[in-house]
This record gives sequence, C-alpha cells and structure tokens, in this order.
Amino acid sequence: MPSVAFHTLGCKVNHYETEAIWQLFQKQGYDRKDFEKTADVYVINTCTVTNTGDQKSRQVIRRAIRSNPDAVICVTGCYAQTSPAEVLSIPGVDIVVGTQDRSKLLDYVDQYRKEREPINGVADIMKAKVYEELDVPVFSDRTRASLKIQEGCNNFCTFCIIPWARGLLRSRKPENVLKQAQQLVNAGYREIVLTGIHTAGYGEDMENYSFAQLLSDLEMNVDGLKRLRISSIEASQITGEVIDVVNQSHVMARHLHIPLQSGSDGVLKRMHRKYTTAFFADKIAGLRKALPDFALTSDVIVGFPGETDEEFEETYNFIRKLKFAELHVFPYSQRTGTPAAQMPDQVPVHVKHERVERLIELSNRLSEEYAAKYKDSVLEVIPEEPLNHHEQDGYFVGFTDNYLKVKFRYPSHDIVGKLVRVKITKTGYPINEGSFVRVLDDDEQPATTY
Repeated sequence: MPSVAFHTLGCKVNHYETEAIWQLFQKQGYDRKDFEKTADVYVINTCTVTNTGDQKSRQVIRRAIRSNPDAVICVTGCYAQTSPAEVLSIPGVDIVVGTQDRSKLLDYVDQYRKEREPINGVADIMKAKVYEELDVPVFSDRTRASLKIQEGCNNFCTFCIIPWARGLLRSRKPENVLKQAQQLVNAGYREIVLTGIHTAGYGEDMENYSFAQLLSDLEMNVDGLKRLRISSIEASQITGEVIDVVNQSHVMARHLHIPLQSGSDGVLKRMHRKYTTAFFADKIAGLRKALPDFALTSDVIVGFPGETDEEFEETYNFIRKLKFAELHVFPYSQRTGTPAAQMPDQVPVHVKHERVERLIELSNRLSEEYAAKYKDSVLEVIPEEPLNHHEQDGYFVGFTDNYLKVKFRYPSHDIVGKLVRVKITKTGYPINEGSFVRVLDDDEQPATTY
C-alpha cells in the first residue's frame, strides 16, 4: 500500500484543505503516515502570509526531502502559489501546485513517477472565477468540523499578500455548503465552524444570495446541527440582515471574531481597511443588542508603518472601551510585495515589542473580566479531549459557545464530542473550571438564554 504524509503550515483554511487532499489520496488506496516517518509521497501545504511563513515552508520542505530522498515531494498552498519558481529551485522538490487544481495532485504524482521531470502545476490565480470544490466528509479532530464556504479576497489591504496567493473572492454553491454541512452533522459533529479566506464575504459574487441567507438556510435545513460558529467576519460585512439572523438564531455561537487591526483611524486609512473606529463601534453595539454578551475576539497589528505613540494609545483605549474578550496581537512584519513594506517611517523592533506586550497584558485582563461574569452560570460545553496530566485524571477540556475554555471532571471517556451542561465554579484565563451537570439529549435544543 503506497503511503502519504502531510505537513500543514498557516491558517485553518490550509488545515481544511490538507484534510481534503488526504481524502483524494485515501480514495486511491493510500495509507496516511506521520510526517516524521518514511512515506512514498510528502505533501507540504505552505503559508506565505509573512516572510517568515516562506522561510518556515522552505525548512519543512527540506525536512521531507531528508526523510526520504526517493519520495515524491509535492508542495502546495500559498507560498507555492506566489513563488512557484522559488519552490521548484529547492533541490528535491518534484511537484508544485498552488491554491487551486488540488484535485490534479494524484495525476501529477503518476506523471512524475513515469517521466521523472519536475512539474509546475501553478496557474494564474487572478483568473480563477469558480470556487474549487474540495469535500471533507470527516476530520481527524472529533469535536468541531470546519466547513469552507468561500475562497479569495477583494480587499487588498496594504499589509497583506493574500489576494495574490488566493485570488479574488469566489463563493461555494449554497447547495454544496448545505450538503456538506449535513454530511458533517451525520458524521457526529455537533459544531460547525464556517471558514474561508474572507468568510463573511460569502455571496458578494452572487445574484440574490447573501451570507445572511446562508446562515439562515443552514439553521433551517441542516438536521441535527447544534452549534454554528463563524470563523471571522469583517465589520463591513455585519449587515442589518446578518444582525437579524443572529438575533433569531438558536444555533449561532455567542462568539464573533471581528478583525480590528487598529483602533486608530489614521492607521486604518494607511492599511486601506475601509472602515473607521466609529463605524466599527456602531456595528458592535448593534450586534450586542442581537446577541447579548457575546465574546468579541479580534486581530490587531501593532507597529504598522508610521504608527505614532498617540495612534497606539488610540488603539489601546478603543480596545479597552469596547471590552474585547480576547485579542490575537501581531507585531507588524514587512511582507515583500505589499505596499506597506515600502512605506516610510517603519517602526523600530523594540517599540513594536513594547506595544505588543502592553496589548497582550490588556487582552489577558479583559479575558479574565469576561470570564468572571460567568461564575456560577451553567453553560454548554463540547468536550474535546481528556486532560492527560496524572494529577488531573478524569478531567476533560472543551469550549462553551461563547468561547470560554473549561475543564471539568467526568468519570468515563464516552463524553468527547457530546453537548454537555457544566456549571462554572472558578473563572480565569486561559482556562476556567466547572462541574459536570448533565449530557444533553440529541433531540434537545441548546439553551439560547442563560
């Protein structure tokens, strides 16, 4: 039996696509090996979001070549898409496929075995007009399933290379999204996470169909769906229609990840982010009416070119005022090929570092404050795994719908992936403690008020 090993760098979409590529290999009778083991084919799914992403991708490619010099080495993903010649110039790389045409990978493997000539299967991504269907009926993670609904982005923020790696926005057909969602629920998943490159841009390329309609159709038509989470939604995509759907939903997780990037209007303009802080705050206020007390998480870039002390303070105060529940904080990193890399007034590394530290400290404090509100509340948790530390035997860990990480005791192992009620006994960050109340029956609706 031929064998294949995978290594995925970068975001959730890449992880989703690796699972999809594995499905293709599995259908052809391949056995999946650990990346550190010897395999006949290695597939490296690369990231290019930063220059370091490129560098890490190259290191992993070289590691695969060393593991088995006779193996067929396939490189796919964003770095393969933006720099195919650079990837092919690494001695030992046999096949390069970008962020589309992944279904041709197996044919390329056969072709390479016959001809022994390196294959460049990277096409011009800017010409891609149709969403590439990649089905994932089941994941190696047993508790939450990602469902990719769109590809590409039309925003062209000045710090970002992604439109060049992924192309322009294209949405998956609604019937295919619904079909796969039902497949995932039938396979036992209680929670589905909608994901994509610009997830809530879904439908912007369609006539008469929108992201809000998709949310509503998923809830109405997918039998047995208990929890629906959006991996990320831009402030500009929070339409009145989306707010209405969220307001009426019984399955929508009380957690929205809304990228802010900066809390200073001057910086937002230089980033080409297309909204102001006032617009952002207004959208959050609307959402908080529809989904009271939801966990608001976000991404922030500090030290963007030209960011002054005053602009950083504006960001700091804006985040504090809006009471985010958790932040992913990144120091700005110059990405070759983007307008921001050429901008004057690049911020010194030590200044970026100090600002990152301050925001992480603020984020931790806000996370603790958000969790503290739930002390003594009974929340619904989907246990993901036992906490395998000896002194914590019998403990499981999982997430509530509003994204609190909770550990609690349960005597047996058949609870992973179920929906259970847990009373929060001790709050904190990054983890809270709770005591088990009961398992929900399959036909029981999750609570929508707490």
